Amino acid sequence: MSALIIVGDRVLIKPDSGEQQTESGLVLPASVAERDRIGSGRIEQVGPGHLIPNPDYSDHEPWAEPKKIGRYLPLEAAVGDLAFYQRKEAIEFTYKQTRFFIVPHHAILALVRPDHEDMINELLDSNRL
Repeated sequence: MSALIIVGDRVLIKPDSGEQQTESGLVLPASVAERDRIGSGRIEQVGPGHLIPNPDYSDHEPWAEPKKIGRYLPLEAAVGDLAFYQRKEAIEFTYKQTRFFIVPHHAILALVRPDHEDMINELLDSNRL
């Protein structure tokens, strides 16, 4: 995946398999699950962040070491997080026979960090969430 570079405030997500199971045990195929407005998947790569002006930049001091005009404000999302995102904002594409979505950071609704995933699964199983 090293040849693929995500830019700006975008996130590369590998979607879940797509099949879902209802509470009664009925398995819904991926085509039915994709009609939902919210998608989910694992974050594979994260762009550098939001570009903001660099307050240290000055072109009035030619003797000083040159500084970049802008810098990046990092994103909340991290590689390995489970992301819930707005499907209408996602751009789907295939890279090396694998389906991915590129999602702008503002379209991510919630993140689940890997170390908290067991706790979330327990809550979902007990229907408390």
